[in-house]
Amino acid sequence: MFECWSDDLIRVTPLLRSSIAPELLLAEVWQSLTRFYPLLGLGSGYALVMLFNPVRRALGDGFRCIGRYRRIWISFALLGFGYVAFQFATFTPIQNWADLDPNQIISLSHWYWPRFTEVWRETPLPALEGVAGLFDNATTTYPLSVVAAVFMLVNWRGLHSALVRALWKRYGFWGYLVYLILLLSALASLLKPIVFWQLPQWSGLVPAAGLLRISATVDASAFIFEYLLGVYIQVYLITVCLAWIKGVSFEEGELFRFAMRRFSYVLEWAGIVIAVSTLIVRLPLVLAYFINIPGVLDYLPIARVLMSGLIIGFCSVQISLALHNETLVEALRAHAQFARQNAGRLSWFLVVCGIHFFSIMVCDAIVRSAIADRLGALLLWKFSFAFLRGIVTGWLLASWVCVFRHCETRRLSQEKWIQY
Repeated sequence: MFECWSDDLIRVTPLLRSSIAPELLLAEVWQSLTRFYPLLGLGSGYALVMLFNPVRRALGDGFRCIGRYRRIWISFALLGFGYVAFQFATFTPIQNWADLDPNQIISLSHWYWPRFTEVWRETPLPALEGVAGLFDNATTTYPLSVVAAVFMLVNWRGLHSALVRALWKRYGFWGYLVYLILLLSALASLLKPIVFWQLPQWSGLVPAAGLLRISATVDASAFIFEYLLGVYIQVYLITVCLAWIKGVSFEEGELFRFAMRRFSYVLEWAGIVIAVSTLIVRLPLVLAYFINIPGVLDYLPIARVLMSGLIIGFCSVQISLALHNETLVEALRAHAQFARQNAGRLSWFLVVCGIHFFSIMVCDAIVRSAIADRLGALLLWKFSFAFLRGIVTGWLLASWVCVFRHCETRRLSQEKWIQY
């Protein structure tokens, strides 16, 4: 009898498997698909935003522009590479070859990948500053600003002479005062790496508090040149985008000098940004080394938000000064008219910029958290992120020039030619 039962079980088991397995398989497939629902929703929403927003033509033109002139995104990527190298050499130096073990990257499955809810709080402020940088200064220039200071002092491609002539013709006697400030800040930028490098050797000669004061003062002075260098690079890249829009060719050195003349007009607005930034961001940090200012770092995020809000609130002033050769008062008046007549397009462009910068900042926060203390993997990711951010920033900057020109068709007949 037991033999008959066993024979029946042998015959029935395949039938049971054939009836149960598809249901279990479908359940597993369904469970796997539900994990991708958020990504599918985000991807669909992103596609809808990019395909049906009113500035999609300008965004496409921006892609074509950086494809034609790769220097636009390469400039941002190179500056990012330089800053990554400086960060690692200063704060997290690689001690031995074990820090570069390839197994750090191979063992991705063993990393702890945080959820979005764990990291999103550290991304809005950098994303906001990324958007603001498109209308002011999109990237940090240190430590390559040291090389730029040397190039300026040796009159590379005639830029030093072009700067002096532009300041004299634009501001008269006050131009020499601006030049003196720029020259002193360039010298401070040259001294900055020397001061930080020699700080340990000076510890026996100068008290620790004195060393901190010296370094803070030099850093604050060098900030002027570093910021203005970033603004000049941005003006130069805007002129490259303008050349692509108009379909004109140019000689490289001549375009550098032309951008320097346009830069002299942007200096008025850049001076206001420097003054406000120094007042609410830099000055409290420097004074904290001389007098006791309780909780000075607690106010830093608020100050950064205020600075970003100021720049975004006057987003078209810089590009208007660079392209239209006008006074600051005229540029402010034109910005009010631009924002009033093109509020829809401008808002959509800001939304698109915010989406992209927030996305890459979230990716950066998640990957850095997963990497933890794996220096080799962190170094590789930092360079990869600088490359990614360079492409996104270059594309959005070129798109911003295209958006501005599309909205400025009414003013093209009023554009002023360069006067010198």
